[in-house]
Amino acid sequence: MRNLSQNGVTFTTHDEPSRARVSSYGSKPLPYKINKAESVDINGLPSSARKNLYTTDSGTESLFTIGMEFEKVRFHRGAVQEYALFCGFEHDGSCGAEAVTHILPLVDKSMWRTKVFNMFAEAKKIIEDEYSPSNMKCGGHITLGVKNVGGRELSDRLKKFSGLVMAIYRHRVCNYYCRGNFRMDTSDAYGSKYTIANYKTLGDDGVVEFRVPSRFTSVKQTIRRYEFFYQMVDFAMNKQNSSLHHFCNAVRPILMSMYDNDTEKVNKTIELAKEFQKVINGGKIDEKTCGWFEGWWSSNTQLNYFFGGRRSDYKRNFRPSEYTDVRKFKEEQYF
Repeated sequence: MRNLSQNGVTFTTHDEPSRARVSSYGSKPLPYKINKAESVDINGLPSSARKNLYTTDSGTESLFTIGMEFEKVRFHRGAVQEYALFCGFEHDGSCGAEAVTHILPLVDKSMWRTKVFNMFAEAKKIIEDEYSPSNMKCGGHITLGVKNVGGRELSDRLKKFSGLVMAIYRHRVCNYYCRGNFRMDTSDAYGSKYTIANYKTLGDDGVVEFRVPSRFTSVKQTIRRYEFFYQMVDFAMNKQNSSLHHFCNAVRPILMSMYDNDTEKVNKTIELAKEFQKVINGGKIDEKTCGWFEGWWSSNTQLNYFFGGRRSDYKRNFRPSEYTDVRKFKEEQYF
């Protein structure tokens, strides 16, 4: 995995056949933590980002880590093989199958980051919908970690900027598999894992799994998400006194790329982020957010598109009488 030559770290495979086949659900091989690098890998890293690294006897490591799950209906014929990026593949009940990454370094612009992005490119026949298709049932879970920070603390720190995450993935906030605990309340013991964001703590370290991101469809999209979540973790850990407004300004170039330089869509997403943040902070839904939280609250398909499932979460005296169903709301709010 590591190359001590002047070329720096090399991300490579491990010649393990179990990582080159689709396992049954829950039985894929465990991920490796591949967040070490050499000095040449961080030469171009901005000085402001070097505080997010630490040095050990075995080299430089990133304080921040990220893991991704690529849910697909099926994988491209012949594409299931061992990759440097993935710990393995497994069947998935909600979509079909999924590929799960190793624990990756989450770092700012540098040769190190470029090498991570190169792993994405090498796995394009798994990531790109052109080869391995996905559908609306598929998700794109993203797990974030920070060394020596517990899951509860990390979730509380990320919460301050999570309104933008919900705005970007607004079509998923009513999905059964990620609709719970939309306030990201870490004081409550939620028995279900089907929440906006799960937090876990193992020893001194913890992680937060955002379940609300939508499916991965391209390498470019994967790169943008990596860049976005680096900024989010950096703000959460190093700029906690910053506002959501400052965070949105910082990631605006990334959003512009996500939305193909459509300024109107970016502006609307940021405005919606402020409304979602009010819901996270205050816990009550109103006319600006109600439709995004409704739509998949009942197993009865005749009720799926009507308001009422979140009625207990509405602001006092608020009733969405203006809309006959959720589809009308989303049609008018669509962007």
